[in-house]
Amino acid sequence: MNIPANLKYTKDHEWVIIEGDIATIGITDFAQKELGDIVYVEVETLDQTLDKDEVFGTVEAVKTVSDLFLPLAGEIIAFNDDLESNPESVNSDPYGAGWMIKVKVANVADFDSLLSEEAYKELIGA
Repeated sequence: MNIPANLKYTKDHEWVIIEGDIATIGITDFAQKELGDIVYVEVETLDQTLDKDEVFGTVEAVKTVSDLFLPLAGEIIAFNDDLESNPESVNSDPYGAGWMIKVKVANVADFDSLLSEEAYKELIGA
């Protein structure tokens, strides 16, 4: 299972990396394996400001649809448009080409409250 040490994680299986006040967010390798083949990613919250833990979109797999929860409050400033034609990127490269959104973070200090690699491994029993 791929769990990069340079990222932070949520109990809802999103990953976050932050540069300045911009966070890039996607779902973890564990989450994509649990969901199975991803067929669609929907984010209708572009240019909206949301609170932490609000739903920012959904990911649809062959057998299920799951909500995506925002790990940090802020304005959603970008959606990975490549996912419209290649949603399977979430399966093949969840931490790279499969990223989902970029957020202008309201409070960068909130990043520190997310799970470390070790805490996430413990959460999923890895």
